[in-house]
Amino acid sequence: MEEQLELNPNSVHGLSESEKDDAPVLSSHALAALKEFLAEQKGHSVADSHAGNAADTDVALVSEDWRLSQFWYSAETAKTVAEEVLTLCNGVNSRVACIACPTLYAYLKKMDPNVSVQILEYDNRFEQYGSDYTFYDYNHPEELPSELKHSCKVVIADPPYLSKECLEKVAETISLLMQPGESFLLLLTGEVQKERAAEILGLHPCGFRPQHSSKLGNEFRLFTNYDPGTRLGGWEKRCLKL
Repeated sequence: MEEQLELNPNSVHGLSESEKDDAPVLSSHALAALKEFLAEQKGHSVADSHAGNAADTDVALVSEDWRLSQFWYSAETAKTVAEEVLTLCNGVNSRVACIACPTLYAYLKKMDPNVSVQILEYDNRFEQYGSDYTFYDYNHPEELPSELKHSCKVVIADPPYLSKECLEKVAETISLLMQPGESFLLLLTGEVQKERAAEILGLHPCGFRPQHSSKLGNEFRLFTNYDPGTRLGGWEKRCLKL
């Protein structure tokens, strides 16, 4: 992700007249973009302060941090995927791992407080979830607590970056998390990762299209290692071998 500079629109205040004349002036386009960014950040702060007043249909999270490539799912997407995960658990106390998808973790705990879910995240703000939180840096895919290895019946992953390197490293983590025997994998990532998802993890795309609360330019897809049947829009027919 490109590094962004934080600009202060009031930075010329307090300067002498000669200094003001020499101070750089933002173009109207840059100023408009800056105002939009600052308004968005202010909106996040307001949302955080009123998190306790969120409607019952929503789950409040910390504000998105674009510097960490964080974009939360829409309520409909989070509910749909969470329902699928709970179906896969089939009422059994199976462990679930959420790699870089805290929205899904929050909805799973809301829909079934007793479900065993571990959230693997780089952002340590999620330490608020206590023992359910595990610090995770995809650059070190094998650094996992021993008790998590090969212990998860369901793994959901949303790699933070749309690159082959990131997907390959997250795939290493996935292989360490999944339990022997029957286990399920759901991958939420960009359409551009379609061929890589098939090549690296043997996954097929489903008809269901994940959406985010923020508008993203990248089309997102949901891939699975199992046939969901009529759920999640099913596997795309053209991807199946006849």
